[in-house]
Amino acid sequence: MKSKLTMLTAAAVMAAGPALADLVFPSLSYRTGPYAANGIPFADGYEDYFTLVNQRDGGIGGVMAKVIECETGYNTEKGVECYESTKGEGALIYQPLSTGITYQLIPKVTADGIPLHTMGYGRTSAKNGKTFEWVFNYPANYWDGASIAVNHILDENGGDISGKKIALVYHNSAYGKEPIRTLEELSAKHGFDLTLLPVDHPGQEQKSQWLQIRRERPDYVVMWGWGVMNQVAIQEAANIRFPMENFIGVWWSGSENDVKPVGAAANGYKALNMHMPGADFPIYDDLKTHVYDAGLSSGAGDQAGTVLYNRGMYAAMLAVEAAKVAQEIHGTADITPAMMRDGMEALNITEEKMAELGLPNFGPTFSVSCENHGGDGLGIVQQWDAAAGKWNAITDYIQSDSAVIDALIAEDSGAYASENNISERCN
Repeated sequence: MKSKLTMLTAAAVMAAGPALADLVFPSLSYRTGPYAANGIPFADGYEDYFTLVNQRDGGIGGVMAKVIECETGYNTEKGVECYESTKGEGALIYQPLSTGITYQLIPKVTADGIPLHTMGYGRTSAKNGKTFEWVFNYPANYWDGASIAVNHILDENGGDISGKKIALVYHNSAYGKEPIRTLEELSAKHGFDLTLLPVDHPGQEQKSQWLQIRRERPDYVVMWGWGVMNQVAIQEAANIRFPMENFIGVWWSGSENDVKPVGAAANGYKALNMHMPGADFPIYDDLKTHVYDAGLSSGAGDQAGTVLYNRGMYAAMLAVEAAKVAQEIHGTADITPAMMRDGMEALNITEEKMAELGLPNFGPTFSVSCENHGGDGLGIVQQWDAAAGKWNAITDYIQSDSAVIDALIAEDSGAYASENNISERCN
């Protein structure tokens, strides 16, 4: 593919004369506000990957990538303003890192014909590509996360959790409420008791929730938190001596920022992840040579190898690979947003591809199709080693319960299609 694209690009340049325009990838970041500690590493990883592609590879198919960063502060209104102010710059894809912003952008990107990738967040039923033509949430979604957490608990209890008590501590927002329906269905299926404990933004006050946990003594606590809420919850759990090995956060509640402030008391805390933690991947040698040592790091350059830096890098890598597929499909390096969408829908991430990119065993293999915009629903469980100051993957990739989740996705996406007069595609 590479040689074909190189020849194609050279021919295009010779025919057209002037260099092709940059391929534009907006970054709806938040380096300020109450969630900045988590927004910064993601934004750094996202931009550094594009810098690597430009410096090492000469861009994507011979065309340079351009990242336009717009500060949202994790505020939905500002996120929509960023979208409106950048979409005319040739934006190929949006990755807003916010469920609230995602919900507002779904009708906008659909009308404007610009793909939206909400990796592990956003509207879960957007996995149904028959209804959501312009929205993708591979490699996994929130309902997958809820099921993976329950499946891990099942594994720890010999497959039987009837009569067990599970409490959900969740950010009282669209984001935090996403797993509730799935956990209710899984509760009915497996016979565990579910307690719901909302925490209001930004999450610094949780005394009442953890007093209730101390009183009711659930067997497990699952957390859907973000930002300062996570470290406060982990500290409160430590204060009441809740066993950390029975405390499981979603993949947005499992960064270094969430556990380091708690110190040794956070040891043993678990969280899901949609990719592997750490910097022990060949790609970091290339980043050092072409980005870090060249003085081209985004931000302060101090986030390399952290969970959320890796996630930002992963999001950028998936965008770049989709762009390459789009170039191949359409026979041009100068792709449009509609072409980018086609590339995303034909994306196939194999282990061979990941190894070629310097990320062997970093994430799950998956393929995207017209019907399936969400991947295969795989995630790992990682555990914090406070003494070593690192996350360790303690499971292989765990499969979510597709029988439960597919039915919920069909129901929710069907309702959305009916409300918005959308005809199913992929026929």
